[in-house]
Amino acid sequence: MFKKVLIANRGEIAVRIIRTLREMGITSIAVFSEADRDALHTQLADEAICIGPAKSLDSYQNIPAILSAALVTGADAIHPGYGFLSERSDFVALCEEVGIAFIGPKSQVIEAMGNKQNARHTMRQAGVPVTPGSQGLVHTLDEAWQIADEIGFPLIIKAADGGGGKGMRRVELAEQFEELFNQAQLETQTVYGNQDLYIERIIYPAKHIEVQLLADSYGNVIHLGERDCSLQRNNQKVIEIAPAQSLTEQTRQEVCRLAVKAAQAIGYTNAGTIEFLVDEANRIYFMEMNTRLQVEHPITEMITGVDIVKQQILIAAGERLAYQQSDIQFNGVAIECRLNAEAPFANFRPSSGRIEQLILPAGGMGLRIESAVYPQYTLPPYYDSMIAKIIVHQPTREAALAVLKRALVEVMVEGITTNVELLEALVHDPVVQADEYHTKWLEEVMLPNWTERS
Repeated sequence: MFKKVLIANRGEIAVRIIRTLREMGITSIAVFSEADRDALHTQLADEAICIGPAKSLDSYQNIPAILSAALVTGADAIHPGYGFLSERSDFVALCEEVGIAFIGPKSQVIEAMGNKQNARHTMRQAGVPVTPGSQGLVHTLDEAWQIADEIGFPLIIKAADGGGGKGMRRVELAEQFEELFNQAQLETQTVYGNQDLYIERIIYPAKHIEVQLLADSYGNVIHLGERDCSLQRNNQKVIEIAPAQSLTEQTRQEVCRLAVKAAQAIGYTNAGTIEFLVDEANRIYFMEMNTRLQVEHPITEMITGVDIVKQQILIAAGERLAYQQSDIQFNGVAIECRLNAEAPFANFRPSSGRIEQLILPAGGMGLRIESAVYPQYTLPPYYDSMIAKIIVHQPTREAALAVLKRALVEVMVEGITTNVELLEALVHDPVVQADEYHTKWLEEVMLPNWTERS
């Protein structure tokens, strides 16, 4: 087992990993930028080392600085969390080269699945259905038009190496196509240093369903059920629920079977997630694979009782999975909402500054908070806007929503602006309560009406 693990991340996920390491008796090493000297993860870790200036490219994405920190502190392994370097195959390859274990899959697997078009090709070969779209990378407008003529509109243009909505454009009508293709290509070049795009038909209306997987180095792969991540804005998730309430039992079993099949086909190890779209006819389409921990992993932990971060560490240390599929029992319903430092009424402009007062919900049964902020903490403007995850777990969806409604009322953050009013509106909305939303409902239906009324 590892003796020292460096966490190549910050914020709530770094705190989450530090807590599991402490419970396992493993020394934790935090890295921090100059803007994060007072951050909670630097205070909770057993050791902490500065890796550079505030901007993430100079610190949390600075591969030489992070590897140097790991070597100087004698770390056995690096946990990447999510974001930053978590899906950088070149970083993982360097960890392998210098003999530091990477708590995640192998570099070649990340590389194969990180390019979204390669991933689609791999899934086709494995017999996993994918959305209709380009068979290879698209580099020119003429190529793009040919594909658009074949699959029709609406469609979506995506960066092959993308994530988080970067290099992505939704095209409803043919007359929008040329302008949006050029925008996507320019943004892809700026963000990823290439113009590799692919095009997919939009499956609409649909649910965004993802399946959590665990796989060890001995060929054992299990799933921990699925999550519904359809409440999203600008391709970013806002509220997630596990298990997905809208699926028939047959569709649930099939989507989980396909996820396991996909992981086996690529020789996957560690924790990972396969994302699907499921349409109104219960047809399933592969979207992408996230070769890392997901933000919303706590709701799966709540309904299964499996500590996913702990399992990641054990698998990376060479241990066999402690579970067989038959050991996984699903209990109740869990919901997570993301409390973000942003201003919904100002086009979701990020908010930063000193948190003068802070009250996060507590008490009762089945309530869990993941956060890295505290009163009088100055929230820097350089990183992700999420400041807390509010997670509830109850026997039924209705009971979970009731606890979540109560919890959101207790939230008080002074000094910065948050999206708590939007979260409250969502959990009280009849469409959400009836589970009748789809991937574009929040952005195209709920938000315009809500902002107008407010």
